[in-house]
Amino acid sequence: MKIAIVHDWLTGMRGGEKCLEVLCTLYPSADLFTLLHIPGSVSSTIESHSIHTSFIQNLPFVESKYRYYLPLMPLAIERFNFQKYDLIISSSHCVAKSVKPRSGSLHICYCHTPMRYIWDQFDQYFCITKSGLIPWVIMKLLRPWFQRWDSKTSSRVDHYIANSRHVQKRIKKYYQREATVIHPPVDTQRFKPSGHNENEYFLIVSAFAPYKRVDLAVEAFNKLGYHFVIVGEGQDSNSLRRMANSNIRFEGWLDDLSIIEHYANCRAFVFCGEEDFGITLLEAQAMGSPVIALGRGGALETVVPDRKTWKSDTGIPENKTTNPTGVFFYEQTSEDLIRAIHHFELIEPQFDAEKIQRHAAQFDVSIYTDKMKKFIKERLKKHRC
Repeated sequence: MKIAIVHDWLTGMRGGEKCLEVLCTLYPSADLFTLLHIPGSVSSTIESHSIHTSFIQNLPFVESKYRYYLPLMPLAIERFNFQKYDLIISSSHCVAKSVKPRSGSLHICYCHTPMRYIWDQFDQYFCITKSGLIPWVIMKLLRPWFQRWDSKTSSRVDHYIANSRHVQKRIKKYYQREATVIHPPVDTQRFKPSGHNENEYFLIVSAFAPYKRVDLAVEAFNKLGYHFVIVGEGQDSNSLRRMANSNIRFEGWLDDLSIIEHYANCRAFVFCGEEDFGITLLEAQAMGSPVIALGRGGALETVVPDRKTWKSDTGIPENKTTNPTGVFFYEQTSEDLIRAIHHFELIEPQFDAEKIQRHAAQFDVSIYTDKMKKFIKERLKKHRC
């Protein structure tokens, strides 16, 4: 059986690439298709595959400006030839799910999210102040076409897997398709607390994309004056560094061991975006660290809030608040985040590192691997019948 795996782009090891890495382990002989690949930017497991790229790979400044080529991505993804493949597994948050499979093949999509740039987060990505006038005008004109294309090509997928109940609802809303939920993998075995935690600062680990709202955290800690460490890089890097006071330290992207050390030594992990799932939330919890998170999106499925910040309309069972792993804030403002931080300080002794770790273990990579393997095997069996 010829298998193809499709991923939007290979430019770094973030949450989507960790899901992809498991697929590459499950299917080591599969061919890997992607719009562009920066060699050395992803794990050796992914790099070991036969990687096929699109014409976008050869465009100017692609390593740093690939998002500007978004208008060309539908054309690029549709030009891949999948005539010889029996099974296609797409790992998609942009256009990967829109490949053209041959008649008779099976296409399973692991959907990280419907394309957020053109749906509910368009204004965060393409507001004039962040993207500039020309990109804003171009995308404003192209957005209706993009939405029609994205919705229409959703029918090229035979079965959807959503990475959270939050994304499951968005797939239903934008594509009118049902999806099975399989949470992304967290390699909790890598996170072994040393027992000696400094607990000296608050921490965020994030790409600097607009919807991550790292700016909100910078505003809050500017006002508080608390020691705050930011690990990450991205398109908002310059503006974030300019607005930060001296109590805020930027580390850039770090290796895994350094990030784990930061998880271990932080007082709490801060999370300000409405994320589709949020693997970093669980990585911090796997080290026994509590979190302060926006109570929306995937965080509702990965964080157990204390009773004070629990809301009945979030869908979290009330009896799950007995062993909290964090606190929530619900308004995406620095003022509400500051209130949550002050509340965290009042109840900080309540957090039990061992119980937080046990909660995170429910999302271990072994569980994701078993569920993905079983899902694909069952759908293949039905497809052949």
